[in-house]
Amino acid sequence: VQLQACGGGLVQAGGSLRLSCAASGRTFSSYGMVWFRQAPGKEREFVASISGSGGRTAYADSVKGRFTISRDNAKNTVYLQMNSLKPEDTAVYYCAARLGYYSLRPRAYEYDDWGQGTLVTVSS
Repeated sequence: VQLQACGGGLVQAGGSLRLSCAASGRTFSSYGMVWFRQAPGKEREFVASISGSGGRTAYADSVKGRFTISRDNAKNTVYLQMNSLKPEDTAVYYCAARLGYYSLRPRAYEYDDWGQGTLVTVSS
């Protein structure tokens, strides 16, 4: 599946952004979807995951209560609503997909299909 992420930008601390990741193909609902992020000089880290049906979600502790992952299978799109943003949320955000797979704590190496990344910068 091909993925196209967008929605990043510059926002002040406390603000909000919504990222989108559009997927190609007709079997989008069969893919578990994940958002990862990578800050400069750091490893790529898990942010949020969602099952194919959207019925199961998981979040990194650092974003729990502030970020919400969702999906619209009719539009082949997964979203990441980010509220109460902090400077430490600054990173390139990537969406990733894996057929028939959902994990509470996915690892980047488990995914083959990636979007190109969208930069989120949170100013203090």
